[in-house]
Amino acid sequence: MPVIDVQELFAPLGPSYDRVGAALSLGQDSLWRRFLVSRLPPGGHVLDVATGTGLVAAELLRRGFDVTGVDQSPGMLAVARRRFGGRVELVEASADALPFAESSFDHLTFTYLLRYVDDPGATLAELARVVRPGGVVGSLEFGVPGGPARPLWGLYVGGVLPLAGRVLGTGWAEVGRFLGGSIRSFWTHYPLERQLELWRAAGLRDLEARRLSLGGGVVIWGTRA
Repeated sequence: MPVIDVQELFAPLGPSYDRVGAALSLGQDSLWRRFLVSRLPPGGHVLDVATGTGLVAAELLRRGFDVTGVDQSPGMLAVARRRFGGRVELVEASADALPFAESSFDHLTFTYLLRYVDDPGATLAELARVVRPGGVVGSLEFGVPGGPARPLWGLYVGGVLPLAGRVLGTGWAEVGRFLGGSIRSFWTHYPLERQLELWRAAGLRDLEARRLSLGGGVVIWGTRA
C-alpha cells in the first residue's frame, strides 16, 4: 500500500477543514468523534494524536480532560492554536516518534492515522508506549460498509467526493480523488480482525470495536496491559 505524503496532502486544508469535512461526511464525523471520546473513563490527561485542527481535542476539553495534542502538520496546528488560545498544549511531532516518556498520559486518542503510516503495528506500539498501564487507547477511522450500503458508499466515494473536491478546490480535489481508494486499500490490507491483532501485539487488551453510520466510521478502543 503506497505511503501518502500527509503533510503535503493536508497542508492547504486547515482553514476549511472543519466546515468541509463535516459536509463531506454528511454530518457524521462529529458524531463519530463524540462517540470516540465517550469510550474514555472520566478524568485524566489525554494525548490526542493526529489532532489536526483540534476537533477531538475540543470534545475532550469539553468533557473535562486535560489535553495535549500532537500533529505533524504546522498548518493544521495553526488552526488548532487559534481554536484553543493556549488551553491545550499542542506539539508538532510524528506519531511514529512521540517526544514523551513512557506512561506519560492517562489515555490516548487518535483519528484517521493508520492509513498514512509505513507500519501500523509499530505506530500502535509507539502510541501505547506513552499511555500508563490501565489507560485507554481509542481510535476513529473511516470504514467500508457492507450489505446494501456498500454500493451506495462506493458511488459516494467514487463519484460524489471527487466531484465535490473539484468544486471546492484549494487542495480538496486531491483529497476527493484519493480518499475512497485509500480507505479501500487500508481495509483490504488490514481488515478489522487484523487490526485487532496489531492492537494486541502493541500490548492493548479488552478490545472493542463499533461500526457507526452503517459502517462508514469505525471506533476501536482498548486498555494498555
